Amino acid sequence: MEPGSGLKEREFDQFREWLYRAAGISLSTSKKALVAGRLFKRLKYYQIESYGEYFKWIMAPHNTNELQVALNLLTTNETYFFREPKHFDFLTRQVLPLVRPGRTFRLWSAASSSGEEAYSLAMILAEGLGSTPWEIIGSDISTQVLAQARTGHYSMERASGLPQSLLLKYCLKGTGPQTGTLLIDRGLRSRVNFIQINLNEALPQLGEFEVIFLRNVMIYFDLATKREVVTRLLPLLKPGGYFIVSHSESLNGVSDALTLVAPSIYRKP
Repeated sequence: MEPGSGLKEREFDQFREWLYRAAGISLSTSKKALVAGRLFKRLKYYQIESYGEYFKWIMAPHNTNELQVALNLLTTNETYFFREPKHFDFLTRQVLPLVRPGRTFRLWSAASSSGEEAYSLAMILAEGLGSTPWEIIGSDISTQVLAQARTGHYSMERASGLPQSLLLKYCLKGTGPQTGTLLIDRGLRSRVNFIQINLNEALPQLGEFEVIFLRNVMIYFDLATKREVVTRLLPLLKPGGYFIVSHSESLNGVSDALTLVAPSIYRKP
């Protein structure tokens, strides 16, 4: 069986409905080949004949590990360091200079994928806050990308947007078998805490944040899910705090609890 050739419409609908229930992700019909391609190796690995059989199997109560593997495969998104740099510039110029010394500055990267966004933010805070304490939480629904994020080990291709000065200061360049890779400095890695969170479920006790980044994830949600997720996150944002979405996203029609201060940047009154 070739990837894609065996995924029937009815089976694709089963995966779509499950992904919507589990993660709030609304897959369009054009994503059928993507679903087939990403899950094909699991069928091959277990020598399962059809996608429908695999779906039935992962839904069994004793197969929660494989269910998470399928979720990881279908929710992983490509990312890189300093994606959408205007947001990092905004933090550096508009937010960090006004931070009062003494209190811990807290930031949440709420769809952190494999960690490049959270570590980019860590570099910005390390540069801009001096002796003021800070911490970052990075979260994602995928255990696979979070495991990679905790290692802080990346291919150099992901770092094309990383300013040279920060690359030299906060990254170790791989040599020998690790040539072509970088490792985030251990001191910086220790300041970022990665945890698995499903934004479509009740949130754990995380405390309050000065800034929440929720970028490049709402594009996968329908309007009702966007509203639910933002409503769930807003109580964790401190008054006066900033809520940042990607340039391709907007809170227009999603929430009127925030004020737009710049394209894709909102503030809690």
